[in-house]
Amino acid sequence: MRAEQVQPAEHIEIEIDEQDPVLRYLATTSGPLDIAALPHSPATERMREQGVQVVVPLVTSGELVALIALGPRRSERGYARSDRRLLDALARYAAPALRLGQMMRAQEREARDRERIEQELHVAQLIQQQFLPTELPELGGWHLDAFYMPARTVGGDFYDVIDLGGDRVLVVAGDVTDKGVPAALVMASTHALLRSAAQNSAHPGEVLQRVNELLVTQIPASMFVTCLALSIDLTTGAATFANAGHNLPYVRRRSGEVEQLSARGMPLGLMPGSQYDETRTTIGLGELLLLYSDGITEQHDAHGEMFDYSRTEAVVRNATGSADLVRRVTAVLAEFQGDVEQEDDITLVALHRGAAGASTDTVRFAVPSELGNEREAMDRVAAIVGDALAAERLDALKTAVSEMAMNAIEHGNRADPRLDCEVTVRRTAETVVVEIADFGRGRHEMPDVPDLDLKLAGLQSPRGWGLFLARSLVDDIEEFSDGDRHLVRLTMRVRAAEGVNR
Repeated sequence: MRAEQVQPAEHIEIEIDEQDPVLRYLATTSGPLDIAALPHSPATERMREQGVQVVVPLVTSGELVALIALGPRRSERGYARSDRRLLDALARYAAPALRLGQMMRAQEREARDRERIEQELHVAQLIQQQFLPTELPELGGWHLDAFYMPARTVGGDFYDVIDLGGDRVLVVAGDVTDKGVPAALVMASTHALLRSAAQNSAHPGEVLQRVNELLVTQIPASMFVTCLALSIDLTTGAATFANAGHNLPYVRRRSGEVEQLSARGMPLGLMPGSQYDETRTTIGLGELLLLYSDGITEQHDAHGEMFDYSRTEAVVRNATGSADLVRRVTAVLAEFQGDVEQEDDITLVALHRGAAGASTDTVRFAVPSELGNEREAMDRVAAIVGDALAAERLDALKTAVSEMAMNAIEHGNRADPRLDCEVTVRRTAETVVVEIADFGRGRHEMPDVPDLDLKLAGLQSPRGWGLFLARSLVDDIEEFSDGDRHLVRLTMRVRAAEGVNR
């Protein structure tokens, strides 16, 4: 058999503008069309110039998905009726298949775009987590509690506690406009600049002024940062406050009066040469301070009403301490918003000045995750707490610690002795706090109403009963995650110090 060389066909390539009227015409027709039948348009002229004689629109579901353009036949004969029937049949089969292929390619592009966005958000989340405190510092007789919840994967809020030396700290809280990777990068930059500026000046106004001048040259034009900075002498309670457009903090005085600290200043990164006023005050024994973001005050309920400052002030007035304040704000806000989606990031930093000369003793230890070691954890906690609690309340705490340690060992760490059950005990003049951590990375389930009959019938999980019991034994219980760890925090108030809390 002798192979004959065949000359390759010429390739016709025509660009058609989306507004060209020939596209609307082709979308409403079917079957092969002579070039002479097409309306006059730029695309029609280009096709004539390239020798196109027949066009076959590929239409499916009323949508033109492609166009076949054919030049003269090599035989130099015209297109016969049988040729046109074949082209028409080809178009009817090819159009849906081609449209399906286009849709699949579009979905693949969307999937790649979603994956890229998810990766960017994950990177932004990691950036943000690196700059949020993983553990709050010990401040002697001062009690410090914080809460952060982004509205989405990545938020623009941040907070920090910076050691200034000499029993002085700088507490900062801020909010970067925008979300996602840009906000996370600006937040990281602002955090680093604040820490750097605080090493050169203990005055909040000067710190904010320095950070502003550096941010103005770095930050995108559409972004800025609100921030407040509060320096506190932990020995005397003397405090100096400066504000860069952030929400004004509240102070609950011993008299029960709630006061807002006021200072003026433009947001950071907005204008060069900005000056920041400073307000001086003293946080007295038993007094309570709250720094917060507008995710609290500007949250709406189902009727469109904002949580606003009056509700925030009321919660501050009724709180008994920093941990209680954080818990109350989040609980009241959740009840207020109901099923309404969280609109903005939520950040809370609460400080409570304890009794005079009070100190915080912190002891940490770990036991291997072997069944029975919950008793060792319980006994060691009791030895650390000592006479800080009355005998009856100490027994209640011991039972709660035993239950939570058993949950951590058996369920969280799955009785794997290679994993530790970590215990932290903090004693202050006002509270005893015990944190029990495992690596289960998940919250324990607690039935709303434990039912023994349901449990025996296998209809209610055995999980969560320890939490229910512990809740009835201690003054407060919190459950949360910290990186890879799952933690339960038990709090017992020292009765002799309750007067200071109130």
